[in-house]
Amino acid sequence: MEILKKYQQLVLDNLQSYPAYTPEVKSLYEPAHYALEGGKKIRPILVLMAAEAFGTDSHQALPAALAIETFHNFTLVHDDVMDRSPIRRSRQTVYKKWNTNQAVLTGDAMLLLAFRHLYLLEQDLIPGALDLLTWVGLRVSEGQQLDMEFESRTDITEKEYLTMIELKTAVLLGTALRMGAFVAHAKKDDQKLIYNFGRLLGLAFQIQDDYLDLYADQDVFGKKIGNDIATNKKTYLLIKALELADASTRDTLLSLYTTETTDMEGKIQIVSDIYNRLGIKELTERKITEIYSRAKQALMDIADLGGHWRRVFSDFADYLMKRQK
Repeated sequence: MEILKKYQQLVLDNLQSYPAYTPEVKSLYEPAHYALEGGKKIRPILVLMAAEAFGTDSHQALPAALAIETFHNFTLVHDDVMDRSPIRRSRQTVYKKWNTNQAVLTGDAMLLLAFRHLYLLEQDLIPGALDLLTWVGLRVSEGQQLDMEFESRTDITEKEYLTMIELKTAVLLGTALRMGAFVAHAKKDDQKLIYNFGRLLGLAFQIQDDYLDLYADQDVFGKKIGNDIATNKKTYLLIKALELADASTRDTLLSLYTTETTDMEGKIQIVSDIYNRLGIKELTERKITEIYSRAKQALMDIADLGGHWRRVFSDFADYLMKRQK
């Protein structure tokens, strides 16, 4: 999609142009530049798209787009520290390339820089934009807290899991769209409606992420299939399996997820066989389709969105959901 390339390039051309900082401590900012490289830039693209959809030039919304992207990557830098993740975007994470203390401090600076970007908006927009970023920052923190608590639980319900991924992932996609609409002075009802479209799209996107980890074409996916199983990650697939399994199968799953093993291939195969026996693949596909259909309907509910932009957002949603990596 040419329109996506246009927005992506606008973000890339400006992302590293931070407000002025003290050159004597550039070591604080080098890891931030590193963290901001790569990725699809989905969230800032959504800010720019929404701004233009509601009648404002994308350049006017650029500070808000950069704030959202900087905030998003701040969360990834700190998440990698908490999860002890060595790899992100096919290269070392910030904490692994530098050290934990550097990742924590640089992440803190990125959060502050995200807010500072917003001060480059038109003056009358600054208070509302700050409020939106603060609100979504707290929601994402709540989602991360739930995710950490889920690590030691085996009784997570589907409803609880959906709440967690909504807070940790979906609200940021929704807020990216709402931020763009806000900068464009869209009606409050339209801001809420486009937020809801993004929220639902984010939910479907995250469940699809769980799905692709096991059921994607590995040659296309670009990384080893079954990593979530190998790392004992609580996913939609596992939660539904635990819900549907008989006592014996549930005990097997819990044992696999709580006992260390060197035979990861064997572990992935056993869990995969259980999923296949319980119909988890098909069940997850239906859930993704159901939420995605609701997202598409939410898009149709935005009466003030022109037909051209409705098609653009619909095509963008299809692009996200048809991905294989």
